Amino acid sequence: MSAAAVLLVEIQVASATSLKDKRAVVRRLLAGARHRYPVASAEVGAQDLRQRAELGFAAVGAKVSQVESLLDALERFIWSHTEVNVIAAHRYWVDTDA
Repeated sequence: MSAAAVLLVEIQVASATSLKDKRAVVRRLLAGARHRYPVASAEVGAQDLRQRAELGFAAVGAKVSQVESLLDALERFIWSHTEVNVIAAHRYWVDTDA
């Protein structure tokens, strides 16, 4: 049985004084996540807000425990970046039995 999940993370980039500043931070964070973990990632919300961003990550694995471990590590990676404040993080599991 395979497992798939989506992680949505809402962040604040307090140091951003423009959308360009925010996008630079978001770009680095997304690229780092893709480089370090086998996930798809994108900025999925709050694109027009200067200091907020909503990031989406998708992960697929052979087992639920594998995907949970991956998303745990990914969340720790995001929390470790001092230039962002995590406001909220939510996981949504995809039904793979359909």
